[in-house]
Amino acid sequence: MKHILFILIVIFILSCKEDKGLSRELPAIEYESINSFPESDIHLQELKHAEGFSIRDYEDYKILNIINPWPKADKIVSFILSENEDIYTLKDNDLVSIQTPIQKIVVTSTTHIPALELLGVEQTLVGFPGAHYVSSEKTRTRIDNGEIRELGKNEGINTEVLLELRPDVVVAFGVDGTNKSMETIEKSGITVIFNGDWVEKSPLAKAEWIKFFGVLYNKEKMADSIFNQIEKDYLEAKTIAKKATSKPTVLCGAMHKDVWYLPNGTSPEAQFLNDANVNYLWSETRETGSIALSFEAVFDKARDAQLWLSPSYYPSYEALEKSNSHYTQFGAFQNKNIFTFSNTTGKTGGVLYYELGTARPDLVLKDMIKICHPELLVDYETTFFKPLN
Repeated sequence: MKHILFILIVIFILSCKEDKGLSRELPAIEYESINSFPESDIHLQELKHAEGFSIRDYEDYKILNIINPWPKADKIVSFILSENEDIYTLKDNDLVSIQTPIQKIVVTSTTHIPALELLGVEQTLVGFPGAHYVSSEKTRTRIDNGEIRELGKNEGINTEVLLELRPDVVVAFGVDGTNKSMETIEKSGITVIFNGDWVEKSPLAKAEWIKFFGVLYNKEKMADSIFNQIEKDYLEAKTIAKKATSKPTVLCGAMHKDVWYLPNGTSPEAQFLNDANVNYLWSETRETGSIALSFEAVFDKARDAQLWLSPSYYPSYEALEKSNSHYTQFGAFQNKNIFTFSNTTGKTGGVLYYELGTARPDLVLKDMIKICHPELLVDYETTFFKPLN
């Protein structure tokens, strides 16, 4: 739970929800088949937005560099990838070798699962910590069938079960590089790679980490094609938003104890709002991390905000009022203009946004445009955000 909160938005607090199920299938992505590219070509992976990793492609092997797996990381960790079983003869002492394509993998964040499914390799997932948070129907079926083992809590993974599974790779994440469970796993001879998608500075940069998974499965061209489609759809939606004739004022978040956390103006969350062409009331802020304010400071500036997005984990107006009766003084509360993603869950309560939102920023942006400028996307049905109950 804590890792999902930290990775995605510090202003939101995740809580378990009752089983609701998803009522419809998500929009599909069309992309070029990997078979449409000449296999003889040597493809140098292009990264348009992501800064946390790089891929260098050689004739017989590739080098994957993890540059920024957590904030202020001061060391680049490199891996040598090849189909050659004798890959160890190619590597320097400082490089960890991985034979590709990966046959068995463990990932540790729900944000990693959509990339596996988009690439069609979800069958290689053999273990996951906190499996009840998974929303995807496809992966939930594999969990229910016992094909994906429960690994306990992310903060203290059940290393005994994981070592029994013997995955080729464990894709982890870390806030500072200290993780005793991962140290134990590495000492056992299992490769651990830290994924830093959550550290990226923009929605498209986060989504581009599908290319990180692509290189592990020898599906770089497919990953590139998928991302290009996501990027195209995102930029087209951004262009549509520019046609709006007005910019509604927007408030985000809610109180946690005595503090109201809001996304700062340079955050990926604020970029969504900017690209949706709205007037986010704290768009000019440049703090590091989120903005922490008192209720009074927020109320003074946003009492008349036309829209209120993502009021923390509260599922209804009743729950919001019960938490703090002063919320009822906001114009967005009185006009019933509050929208949340926390009620869109999988059958075991996992919040879909926390899983798919990173991989599909195009859908997040379209949701915001639909809410803020409904006349621009008349027939569009939102994927994550729904009116507060």
